[in-house]
Amino acid sequence: MKNTAIIFMAFALLTVLKVQSAHHFTVGGDKGWVTPKANDTNHYNEWATSNRFSINDTLRFEYIKKDSVLLVTKEEYEKCKSTNPMFFSDNGDTSFELNRSGYFYFISGVSSHCEHGLKMIVKVLEAENVDRPANQTSTAMSEAASVLKMDSDTLSQTLMIVGIIAMFTVFYM
Repeated sequence: MKNTAIIFMAFALLTVLKVQSAHHFTVGGDKGWVTPKANDTNHYNEWATSNRFSINDTLRFEYIKKDSVLLVTKEEYEKCKSTNPMFFSDNGDTSFELNRSGYFYFISGVSSHCEHGLKMIVKVLEAENVDRPANQTSTAMSEAASVLKMDSDTLSQTLMIVGIIAMFTVFYM
């Protein structure tokens, strides 16, 4: 019986270590992806630096359909112009998954909007360097959470209870 409890505890520990949540961010917060006011041209870079992004996080760009979002090179970002973007969307509600570490450069497809500050640099940290602020919530769960259909708080509490039960099982059997 002790062997079963030890195997159960090992499984619970591995499950806890495997749980990694991808996060969903709405670009610009409540403002969305819109041309900033004249005195707020650095709004999106300030927003991006106030967040910590990791691989598999998703950015959601909400904007009017007369605009667009492009993923471009650093040089194209600086020029606010791209003839061959790496990613383009103009549907008004675009989701983009950050699939690697490093820098991502986003601009508006309307050059005058970009020149007025509708552009953003996102830095995605390598997995071991991510230190999320406590106030960020998860909306996209890891494989374990999606299988169990739980949010991250419920999953954490469940795994803690499983661990406690496993410890009592080991000590009292």
